[in-house]
Amino acid sequence: QVQLIESGGGLVQAGGSLRLSCAASQRTFSNYGVGWFRQAPAKEREFVATISWYGSRIYYADSVKGRFTISRDNAKNTVTLQMNVLKPEDTAVYYCAAAPPHSSFFSDYYLPSEYDHWGQGTQVTVSS
Repeated sequence: QVQLIESGGGLVQAGGSLRLSCAASQRTFSNYGVGWFRQAPAKEREFVATISWYGSRIYYADSVKGRFTISRDNAKNTVTLQMNVLKPEDTAVYYCAAAPPHSSFFSDYYLPSEYDHWGQGTQVTVSS
Protein backbone atom coordinates (compact mmCIF):
# COMPACT_ATOMS: atom_id res chain seq x y z
CA GLN A 1 0.00 0.00 0.00
CA VAL A 2 1.48 3.31 -1.09
CA GLN A 3 0.70 6.27 1.15
CA LEU A 4 0.98 9.71 -0.40
CA ILE A 5 1.32 13.00 1.46
CA GLU A 6 1.02 16.34 -0.30
CA SER A 7 2.52 19.58 0.96
CA GLY A 8 3.22 23.09 -0.26
CA GLY A 9 -0.24 24.49 -0.78
CA GLY A 10 -1.25 27.94 0.38
CA LEU A 11 -2.50 31.38 -0.56
CA VAL A 12 -0.78 33.32 -3.31
CA GLN A 13 -1.57 36.33 -5.47
CA ALA A 14 -2.24 35.95 -9.16
CA GLY A 15 1.01 35.76 -11.08
CA GLY A 16 2.80 34.15 -8.16
CA SER A 17 4.27 30.69 -7.73
CA LEU A 18 3.87 27.68 -5.49
CA ARG A 19 5.69 24.39 -5.30
CA LEU A 20 3.74 21.27 -4.34
CA SER A 21 5.42 18.11 -3.16
CA CYS A 22 4.13 14.55 -2.98
CA ALA A 23 6.02 12.23 -0.67
CA ALA A 24 5.49 8.48 -0.81
CA SER A 25 5.89 5.91 1.94
CA GLN A 26 7.40 3.15 -0.14
CA ARG A 27 10.65 2.61 -1.99
CA THR A 28 8.61 0.94 -4.75
CA PHE A 29 7.33 4.42 -5.55
CA SER A 30 9.58 4.34 -8.62
CA ASN A 31 7.30 1.62 -10.03
CA TYR A 32 4.35 3.99 -10.20
CA GLY A 33 3.28 6.75 -12.51
CA VAL A 34 2.42 9.80 -10.40
CA GLY A 35 -0.09 12.45 -11.28
CA TRP A 36 -1.59 15.63 -9.93
CA PHE A 37 -5.29 16.29 -10.08
CA ARG A 38 -7.31 19.19 -8.73
CA GLN A 39 -10.86 19.77 -7.65
CA ALA A 40 -12.54 23.12 -7.23
CA PRO A 41 -15.81 23.53 -5.30
CA ALA A 42 -18.80 22.11 -7.17
CA LYS A 43 -16.56 20.86 -9.97
CA GLU A 44 -15.30 17.44 -10.96
CA ARG A 45 -11.78 16.34 -10.26
CA GLU A 46 -9.60 17.24 -13.23
CA PHE A 47 -6.24 16.13 -14.49
CA VAL A 48 -3.33 18.55 -14.13
CA ALA A 49 -0.08 16.72 -14.89
CA THR A 50 1.51 13.32 -14.66
CA ILE A 51 4.90 11.66 -14.97
CA SER A 52 5.68 8.03 -15.77
CA TRP A 53 7.58 5.71 -13.42
CA TYR A 54 11.08 6.60 -14.65
CA GLY A 55 10.16 10.08 -15.79
CA SER A 56 10.43 9.32 -19.49
CA ARG A 57 6.90 10.53 -20.26
CA ILE A 58 5.28 13.70 -18.98
CA TYR A 59 1.81 14.97 -19.79
CA TYR A 60 0.05 18.22 -18.93
CA ALA A 61 -3.46 19.54 -19.17
CA ASP A 62 -3.73 22.28 -21.77
CA SER A 63 -4.80 24.75 -19.08
CA VAL A 64 -1.45 24.48 -17.26
CA LYS A 65 0.95 23.77 -20.11
CA GLY A 66 3.84 26.24 -20.08
CA ARG A 67 3.11 27.32 -16.48
CA PHE A 68 3.41 24.11 -14.46
CA THR A 69 6.31 21.66 -14.36
CA ILE A 70 6.19 18.16 -12.90
CA SER A 71 9.32 16.28 -11.88
CA ARG A 72 10.26 13.32 -9.72
CA ASP A 73 13.17 12.17 -7.59
CA ASN A 74 12.85 8.42 -7.12
CA ALA A 75 15.80 8.36 -4.73
CA LYS A 76 13.79 10.59 -2.39
CA ASN A 77 10.37 9.08 -3.21
CA THR A 78 9.01 12.50 -4.15
CA VAL A 79 7.20 14.15 -7.02
CA THR A 80 7.10 17.91 -7.32
CA LEU A 81 4.71 20.23 -9.14
CA GLN A 82 6.16 23.67 -9.73
CA MET A 83 3.35 26.11 -10.46
CA ASN A 84 4.18 29.49 -11.96
CA VAL A 85 2.08 32.39 -13.23
CA LEU A 86 -0.82 31.21 -11.11
CA LYS A 87 -4.33 32.34 -11.96
CA PRO A 88 -7.47 32.56 -9.82
CA GLU A 89 -8.91 29.67 -11.83
CA ASP A 90 -6.09 27.46 -10.51
CA THR A 91 -7.73 27.64 -7.07
CA ALA A 92 -8.58 24.10 -5.96
CA VAL A 93 -7.62 21.24 -3.73
CA TYR A 94 -4.67 19.51 -5.38
CA TYR A 95 -4.28 15.75 -5.08
CA CYS A 96 -1.31 13.54 -5.73
CA ALA A 97 -2.08 10.05 -7.08
CA ALA A 98 -0.10 6.95 -8.01
CA ALA A 99 -0.84 4.67 -10.96
CA PRO A 100 0.50 1.12 -11.35
CA PRO A 101 2.85 0.51 -14.30
CA HIS A 102 0.24 -0.62 -16.81
CA SER A 103 0.51 0.11 -20.52
CA SER A 104 -2.88 1.81 -20.29
CA PHE A 105 -1.19 4.63 -18.36
CA PHE A 106 0.14 6.12 -21.60
CA SER A 107 -3.35 6.48 -23.09
CA ASP A 108 -5.48 6.91 -19.95
CA TYR A 109 -3.15 9.03 -17.80
CA TYR A 110 -5.79 11.78 -17.51
CA LEU A 111 -8.44 9.49 -15.98
CA PRO A 112 -8.72 9.36 -12.17
CA SER A 113 -9.62 5.67 -12.53
CA GLU A 114 -6.09 4.94 -13.76
CA TYR A 115 -4.74 5.80 -10.29
CA ASP A 116 -5.28 3.54 -7.31
CA HIS A 117 -3.56 5.48 -4.52
CA TRP A 118 -4.47 9.02 -3.52
CA GLY A 119 -3.24 11.58 -1.04
CA GLN A 120 -5.48 13.71 1.16
CA GLY A 121 -5.00 16.86 -0.88
CA THR A 122 -3.59 20.32 -0.30
CA GLN A 123 -5.43 23.60 -0.79
CA VAL A 124 -4.18 26.12 -3.32
CA THR A 125 -5.86 29.52 -3.34
CA VAL A 126 -4.96 32.20 -5.87
CA SER A 127 -6.30 35.66 -5.18
CA SER A 128 -6.93 38.19 -7.94
